[in-house]
Amino acid sequence: MTNRINDRLKTLGIDLPPPGPPAAAYVMAATSGNTVFLSGHIAKKDGKPWVGKLGQDMDTETGKAAAKSIAIDLIATLQNHLGSLDKVKRIVKVMGLVNSTSEFTEQHLVVNGCSELLFEVFGEAGKHARSAFGVVQIPLGACVEIELIAEI
Repeated sequence: MTNRINDRLKTLGIDLPPPGPPAAAYVMAATSGNTVFLSGHIAKKDGKPWVGKLGQDMDTETGKAAAKSIAIDLIATLQNHLGSLDKVKRIVKVMGLVNSTSEFTEQHLVVNGCSELLFEVFGEAGKHARSAFGVVQIPLGACVEIELIAEI
């Protein structure tokens, strides 16, 4: 059995962290048929919520880095839930929530941090439909939250 995705992660210099526990009354991943739904993951820095508001105390590039860190956590949750990332046939959809001011309009660029890494890791199977929203607040004051749907 090949480990093509794990090999790609190694090539990219990415070590998956242990998956985090849910912060409230939900599970981190649920499978229905051939679809896996991952709960929203918030950005973390040094193991703590990456707090900030885009357009106020955080710029687009920093938000993009936060979204990339979430992609790594989402992949770790997939690995934990499925046992092997090679079971992923396709990343179907990503939804990003960006804690931002009403004037900030680059939510789509922030969420690119996640989307671009998913494409790097999963190749063509990492291309997905996506939504990116600006919101007034995210749990624990996090700057970005992203959820994912994958086909297995």
